[in-house]
Amino acid sequence: MTTPQGPQPQDIPPFDASKPHHARPHLRPTVQGQPVGVKNPQGQQQVMLALGDRAQIAERSVVTSPLAQFMLGQMNGERDVRAIADAAAKQASQANVPQEAIPHINEDNVKLLVAQLDNAGLLMGPTFNEILHKFREQFDDSDTLPPASTASTADVLVQQEIGEEATDDQKKELGPEKLREAMEKWIDEALKPVEDPSLDTLPRAVIVPQLDYFRGWMNYAHVYGRLRVVDRPDRVVILGANNFGFGTGVVGCNKSYETPLGRCDYDKDFADRLCARLGPENTEKLWKDRYDHEREHSIEVQLPWIQHVFGDAEKGDCPPVFGVLVHDPSRNNGESYDGKGLGILPFIDALKGAIADAPGKTLVICSANLSHMGRSFGDQTPFAGDSAEANAARNKVLQHDREMIQLVSDGKAEELVSSLAWQQNPTRWNSTGAIVATMKALDAKKVRLLNFAAAGDNQSFAFISSMAAIIE
Repeated sequence: MTTPQGPQPQDIPPFDASKPHHARPHLRPTVQGQPVGVKNPQGQQQVMLALGDRAQIAERSVVTSPLAQFMLGQMNGERDVRAIADAAAKQASQANVPQEAIPHINEDNVKLLVAQLDNAGLLMGPTFNEILHKFREQFDDSDTLPPASTASTADVLVQQEIGEEATDDQKKELGPEKLREAMEKWIDEALKPVEDPSLDTLPRAVIVPQLDYFRGWMNYAHVYGRLRVVDRPDRVVILGANNFGFGTGVVGCNKSYETPLGRCDYDKDFADRLCARLGPENTEKLWKDRYDHEREHSIEVQLPWIQHVFGDAEKGDCPPVFGVLVHDPSRNNGESYDGKGLGILPFIDALKGAIADAPGKTLVICSANLSHMGRSFGDQTPFAGDSAEANAARNKVLQHDREMIQLVSDGKAEELVSSLAWQQNPTRWNSTGAIVATMKALDAKKVRLLNFAAAGDNQSFAFISSMAAIIE
């Protein structure tokens, strides 16, 4: 169970049963694992499990044996190390793990894994709390959020052009150009076969993916490509999903944003109008978990498109932006998950009023993915390939998407929520809050679907769907 790279067991603080978070470890919910190929001390290639923080708050990772996956699932803060080892060994046996490997799932290796996870900040407890405290201090020290996922995209595009050996200076210099070139290429390809490649007027709202560009480019392009000739909005309000944060309700961002294409200024005037409508108590709830925006991609991925379509490439300006993360209203009847955050209904009422109060034109961007299926979300059924099982799995998801999208198209926001709640969100729509808030704040009676797409991989790791739509 030792790690072949990164901190070795002797380099990290050992397991300490006197520490409550060691004695009954609780794995943080944003920890994710993925297989990686590494060389063992004998120089042989082997598959290991890399564990990291999807929220990108803890920056260290742990590389360990794939057997760790059975232990991780038992770390819920209630079981001690013996109970974790016993339950993990039983689960591994039922999963047809070779019998000779089962003895490696034991108390000693659970203790080693717990120590490694804690050192990396991947367990709930004082180590992570210290990391989180520093993270939040840094957030409040700046008035701008730095680029994350968009910078990575620009870096990849530069590497595709000049090779993996591209330097940081080359990435910084060429990144903006390559990103704009890619967006234009995607727009041209997406709109080439359509009869209506442009809109006559600025819509009130659009629905676009929050996927990385390489998987979601078609639906981004279907929307943003059609906006190139419309009037520029006076402001842009982006509603996204809180994928990895701590907030249990609606969470606002009081920051400007940076991307490889420049700065998008925070629309403080609009935020003030919204807060005036919310009142002091709900305003406090809106800002309480503002830190969730630091590494949240659902807002950031829209910004380069806004800059490219509505900004001045020479001046580098674009309309001011206000970003908000909206929770899932199919849970807890639209209230925040714990009753302490900002519920969706008071936010919708305030958003509707703020849009009416603000001068000029407001464009609402709903940053939304739909179904999330595959092994990374706990599904064992394969989605890739042409087998009968894979085809049936994909068709079931796509049928559910069609039914839910029809409710969106018909302007039936409340029916969408009740349907997902009744079915217990079987395909994991993760942006329902953003979709519903957009529709109800604008009193949308119809939503025009432009395109639907789903992206997957050959290993059935993730199968994610999205749509391109507008509210006129």
